[in-house]
Amino acid sequence: MRLDGKVALVTGGSAGIGAAVADHLAAAGAHVVVHGRDEERCAAVARRAGGTVVLGDLATPGAAAVLADAALAVHGRIDVLVANAGVGWSGPFRDLRADELDRLVTLDLLAPLHLVRCLLPPMLDRRDGHLALVGSVAGRTAVAGEAVYAATKAALDIFAESLRLELRDTGVSMSLTVPGVVDTGFFAARGRPYDRKRPKPVPAAVVARALVDGIANDRAETWVPSWLRVAPAVRALAPGLYRRLSARFGERV
Repeated sequence: MRLDGKVALVTGGSAGIGAAVADHLAAAGAHVVVHGRDEERCAAVARRAGGTVVLGDLATPGAAAVLADAALAVHGRIDVLVANAGVGWSGPFRDLRADELDRLVTLDLLAPLHLVRCLLPPMLDRRDGHLALVGSVAGRTAVAGEAVYAATKAALDIFAESLRLELRDTGVSMSLTVPGVVDTGFFAARGRPYDRKRPKPVPAAVVARALVDGIANDRAETWVPSWLRVAPAVRALAPGLYRRLSARFGERV
């Protein structure tokens, strides 16, 4: 896909990966619609990218459809959806409140699905568009203390793979970016900082560059960093060994 002149909606675009994606899309010539909850931070990203702001809390039921309508109203179409908005939560599952569980599932899984549901039909009518989802290595390998977050990313993973098959020969493409540890505010927001020496967090700009490159070159899946592919491969080929290593070296709660 040539991104020059395309209209791209980036959710969670006020900071971190989303803000970096907005910058890279703008550099490629796209018209960026920046979504987020914080008006001031979104406006700063939009000014830098020469884009437009659409506010909304995707953790609220029904907010995804409202956001889709608002984003479509800006330029009359959305050519690229980057479903990046998400939140984590860390701790024993028994300590997770019901409202926190609902928020995780709504924001990390249901919101991307509803956005795709709303924005896909016009793309199919034009036979042109791209859906870019942001997954996580947690959705492939599991993480202690993040059972619900990992479950949402695993579901997003298989959704992307399934819908990609459905979209063959339609002119609409789909990509999944699978980042590992990224240097953003995610860990502070989840309630537990990242305190391991390895793997070292990668800059958000590195993930954003890979994601945008995946859109431009129609890559079904992009891992950042690429060596992370080893972990799910070991899990599939030697599950017993994987579980022993995970118990020894994985995050604890």
